[in-house]
Amino acid sequence: MNALLWTLQVLLALHTLMGAGWKLFNSEQAVPALSAMPHALWVGLSPLEIACSVCLVLPFFNKPLAMLAPAAAVCIAAEMLLFAGVYFASGSGERGQLMYWVVVAMVCGFVAYGRMALVPLQAA
Repeated sequence: MNALLWTLQVLLALHTLMGAGWKLFNSEQAVPALSAMPHALWVGLSPLEIACSVCLVLPFFNKPLAMLAPAAAVCIAAEMLLFAGVYFASGSGERGQLMYWVVVAMVCGFVAYGRMALVPLQAA
C-alpha cells in the first residue's frame, strides 16, 4: 500500500506541476467552462499548485514533514472541486472535463486518507 501511495503522490505531483505550467501560459478563457473565474484567481492557482506538488514528494526526503503530503492532496482535491463547481455554474453540457476533475479529486482524497489513516508517514 505504501508503494501505491508513493506512486500516486509522484503522479499527482507531476500532474499538478504540469497544470501549474499550463495555467501560466494559458488563460482561463482556454477552458470555456472556467471562463467565469477571475483572472487573478486563475494566475494565483499556479504558485499554489507548485507548492502542492513539492509538498506531495517532500516527505520522501524529509520525514518530519510527513503531514504535508495529505494536506497537499486535500488542497488539490479542493481545487478540482472548485473547477467542478464553476463548471456547473457555467451550465456547460460537456461532461468530459467534469469527470476528469472528479476523478483527480477522488485520487487526491484516496492519497489524503491513505496517508492519514491507512499508511501514515511517521515523522522521524
